[in-house]
Amino acid sequence: MKFKACLFDENAVKRAITRIAHEITEKNVDVDDLCIVGIKTRGIPIANRLAEAIYKIEGRRVSVGTLDISQFRDDITLLGKENTPSDNENLDFPITGKSIILVDDVIYTGRTVRAALDAVLSSGRASKIQLAVLVDRGHRELPIRADYVGKNVPTSRNEIIKVKLMETDGQDSVELLEK
Repeated sequence: MKFKACLFDENAVKRAITRIAHEITEKNVDVDDLCIVGIKTRGIPIANRLAEAIYKIEGRRVSVGTLDISQFRDDITLLGKENTPSDNENLDFPITGKSIILVDDVIYTGRTVRAALDAVLSSGRASKIQLAVLVDRGHRELPIRADYVGKNVPTSRNEIIKVKLMETDGQDSVELLEK
């Protein structure tokens, strides 16, 4: 991979998460019915940061869960993996009737989000499901769009967005790489 550009530094990541948290609270007036669900791997720390930012804005905690969507992917065999049940799902709160914010680092084809929707719906019937991502890079294969986006970055198919977070990578940044 060849480095092309740094799209977000540590401060830009922080600003994007704060802005998304403000947008979420503006669009979801009653945060008491709000649940934030991070998609494994980098969606989880972003979800936790969003929950903390919402707490700073609203003074109320929202439920936070994690989701491993691997068993719900439609392309798992194309990725050379087996479709096995996941034990990493942590939705230890009822989602029926709640507003769910799915959180991921990057949206690309939409297949991860489709799998996450299936995973959430297998746990109950949410009143509303929204999507928050740090980066939208385009190239959708499914009719899915994010409700909250840190940054839209048009990319070519030979480019990759690499999100690095302190919790998983020891630093906060978003880089554009070329295959």
